[in-house]
Amino acid sequence: MPNTPITHTRTNLPDRAPSPARPVRVVARDLRASELLAAHSHPWGQLTITLDGVVRVTVGNSSWIVPPQRAIWIPPDVQHEVTTLEKARLRALYVDASLSPFHGDQCEVLEVSPLLRELVVALVQAHAGTPRESMIGMLILDELPHLGTLPIRVALPEDKRLKMLCEALIAEPASPLTLDEWAGRVGASARTLARLFERELGMNFVQWRQQVRLAHAAPMLARGMPLSHVATELGYTSQSAFSAMFKKTFGKSPSAFFARATE
Repeated sequence: MPNTPITHTRTNLPDRAPSPARPVRVVARDLRASELLAAHSHPWGQLTITLDGVVRVTVGNSSWIVPPQRAIWIPPDVQHEVTTLEKARLRALYVDASLSPFHGDQCEVLEVSPLLRELVVALVQAHAGTPRESMIGMLILDELPHLGTLPIRVALPEDKRLKMLCEALIAEPASPLTLDEWAGRVGASARTLARLFERELGMNFVQWRQQVRLAHAAPMLARGMPLSHVATELGYTSQSAFSAMFKKTFGKSPSAFFARATE
């Protein structure tokens, strides 16, 4: 993440704002690698679909990695920033807050179904302000709750000792250190760290480390890096061990997960 100061702003964009009459608006964005959309919020929800490339969305102490042909839901009024990890083609759907298809204030990374892809293409082609545009928008809202979610979230804790451990693992996901070994480095017992993982992050050390490794795997695989190299970079003993973990988490092999669907 760039170290430049982030200005928190509220974006209104009245010419693009959705409404009950026009519930979903679409904006196309093509971004270079390492671009940063500074932290901002808006009164509508947003679904950003990555046709190509990988982006990272950060909200508070959590980041979500969005690989190609996936999408991320950002609820209304949530401050978020977006960083492109790879050159990316994005389609941002602005959704009227009164018709939000999801409850709560949590972001979600979603599978993009073939139907949703076709509906987005149709929305781009629809004439602004027409009944067809509104009807396509309503079909999109009906489709969104049926999409599968993907566990590509990396959370950071508040406790300084645990945060030191987590930030070190994010910087070096292949680290083989055990929780006992980390305990000696951050000034807390292994039992204390284990309790903090459960209390602040809702998972144990191994589960959180797996989330970090999956997050790092997404841009590597999207670039076409061989599975054997990805496995080595992330500290797995073999390609098969990495593939087994990946399939257990996502229900499909890495090659199937990143197979490019046609727009």
